[in-house]
Amino acid sequence: RIRSRHPRRLNPNGLSDGKITVFFKGWGGFTPNLRERARARRMAHSKKAPGPLIEILELSKAYAGSGTQAVSDFNLSVPEGEFLVLIGPSGSGKTTTLNMVNRLVEPDGGEIRIQGRNVLESDPVMLRRSIGYVFQEAGLFPHMTVAENIAVTPNLLGWDQPRIRTRVHQLLDMVQLEEGAFANRLPLELSGGQRQRVALARALAARPPVLLLDEPFGALDPVTRESVAADVRRIHQRLGLTTLMVTHDMTEALLMADRIAVMRDGRLIQVGTPRELASSPADEFVTQLIENPRRRAHALAEMLNV
Repeated sequence: RIRSRHPRRLNPNGLSDGKITVFFKGWGGFTPNLRERARARRMAHSKKAPGPLIEILELSKAYAGSGTQAVSDFNLSVPEGEFLVLIGPSGSGKTTTLNMVNRLVEPDGGEIRIQGRNVLESDPVMLRRSIGYVFQEAGLFPHMTVAENIAVTPNLLGWDQPRIRTRVHQLLDMVQLEEGAFANRLPLELSGGQRQRVALARALAARPPVLLLDEPFGALDPVTRESVAADVRRIHQRLGLTTLMVTHDMTEALLMADRIAVMRDGRLIQVGTPRELASSPADEFVTQLIENPRRRAHALAEMLNV
């Protein structure tokens, strides 16, 4: 029998620490240290609130022949240092929105400002080199070693080789891959989790202030998923990144995000902290998103007699 030391203390989605820990371990999610997260929130509130590092204003996009708006009248401000998750069903526009931030997809209307500058006024190639991006399937170059993959952007930016070698060493240590064992391997010689760690290191190589993650854990097994997710959150806080992550998994969003932006049919439905969404959902759709992990947690807790 598993007992919670504080059975009445609730986390943001209304479950006791003991129950939520059992639930997320059982379903392979990222189990946070709740005391550390609470302490970080208190420290953040004690400081002056940071200004927006990313501003999205009246953003819109329609793909030719679709007959519908992929993204419509989208407005969002993301403060510096925030971990924000975009969530919604397939076709909700979340990945399109993410890809417009670094102009992998060009918007039809609106503005996206990073550090006050409209990204449409930037060279798209240089813009992408200044923003970290991790794809769902890692996207490593198969003919390059791990070290060469990580060094791609620094090489393109003209860094000297000693600086590149130092950065590769730092990043392999940061993502918990031993340099001697992994630096000279090819992607095919890595597990899925190891490839995703290399992809994260590559995204961070040029020290970007912004990190974009497109369902980065979707192809991983539950145990690896939990470990990589924990490292992503740890690195986000350690480097002071501003992170935007796309997922369709509300459990993942609740545990990782400082705030969650809920999308449906190309529109922003609600944005708020996990606690705000749980306590004051904007509509029935948001309520269902919140209730799904809650029902599963309750069912699992009852089955395990927690």
